[in-house]
Amino acid sequence: MMPWLWTILIGFVAGLLARMITRGMGPSGFWTTAILGIAGAVAATYAGQAMGFYDEGEPAGFVASVLGAVVLLIIYHILPRRSQS
Repeated sequence: MMPWLWTILIGFVAGLLARMITRGMGPSGFWTTAILGIAGAVAATYAGQAMGFYDEGEPAGFVASVLGAVVLLIIYHILPRRSQS
């Protein structure tokens, strides 16, 4: 249970930092940034475990989480969205 809480906390902070890195990528809200940061940390954890960087149950490091969040934010801003009109 504790590794997941740690992953969420790291992902939250990583999402905010990733948002500062991708500042000019367009608007996104606080919650969207936080959720994408958490998803980036989870993705970095699973990718790192699949590549053998982390053991089972070990969360990704902060740098990997930030990189995962940056990648997800870039993908989020590239994907076309429907207009609200």
